[in-house]
Amino acid sequence: MSLVEQALKKLQETRRAVAGEPRRDAPLGVIREVSAPAAAAIDGAPATPRRIVQLDRNALVQAGFLPPDHKQRQIADQFRHVKRPLLAAALGRGVEPLPNGRMIMLASSLPGEGKTFVSVNLALSMSLERDISVLLVDADVAKPHISRLFGIAGEPGLLEALQDERIDVESLVLPTDIPKFSVLPAGQPIDTATELLASRRMQAVIARLAASQDRARVAIFDSPPLLLTSESRVLAQPMGQVVLVVQAGKTPQRAVHDAIACLGEGKPVSLLLNQSEAVTEAGYYYRDGSYGEYARYGGRQA
Repeated sequence: MSLVEQALKKLQETRRAVAGEPRRDAPLGVIREVSAPAAAAIDGAPATPRRIVQLDRNALVQAGFLPPDHKQRQIADQFRHVKRPLLAAALGRGVEPLPNGRMIMLASSLPGEGKTFVSVNLALSMSLERDISVLLVDADVAKPHISRLFGIAGEPGLLEALQDERIDVESLVLPTDIPKFSVLPAGQPIDTATELLASRRMQAVIARLAASQDRARVAIFDSPPLLLTSESRVLAQPMGQVVLVVQAGKTPQRAVHDAIACLGEGKPVSLLLNQSEAVTEAGYYYRDGSYGEYARYGGRQA
């Protein structure tokens, strides 16, 4: 980054601070201890004192990870359309369930296409279902945006479970103050992250998450960009479904084709067009393109 770019970034951060706006990389959540009754009220689990992640919704809105009040209904409707085919394939609602369909990977071809925004909002939308709970897994081990966003970057997570077979990955899952919504941190960075994600242990971790006592739980894995890292390619192998986020007017068509090719034959892949102003054939649209939009969901076979 040049000196000029560094100065501009510093100026932007200063303006945000003066305006009372959080930086996009500032923690917008905090871990706190809750009493047994409060813990039980959140997700119906046994009434024991626990640590939960408390999220600052206003800060999430200001940082651009949740829509503002006047757009919440519109964005909520769009994510309802996004989640329906995913949940149908995951749980066998009206269709044959996909093998491992409850394990869903959110990917992009390149950085900056809105993948984290989509991951967070899709997980929150799914958590609103009456009979479904959601686990958001920060599998972007190179740049764990969700862990930093939720204030859990220092917590043990996926990488620790992969390194030590004695660790039950479920013990590292953190509930949030949003009912039926939990998160698994990425864990501490390690040079052999790619090898860990490609290991037999990863298959066991996925199987453990899929075999949760909560059989209606869906796990969303936020992954690194497919064309820049090898971690995301190996992570995709045990996934039952992949959602590829494409930014309208920015992502090159060639990059989309190359990203799909990375996933291998027979992998169910759905495309989600983000920040689009166009009206699709299905009738779903977003007027100003500031946030995610369901534009095409083909369940395309790569």
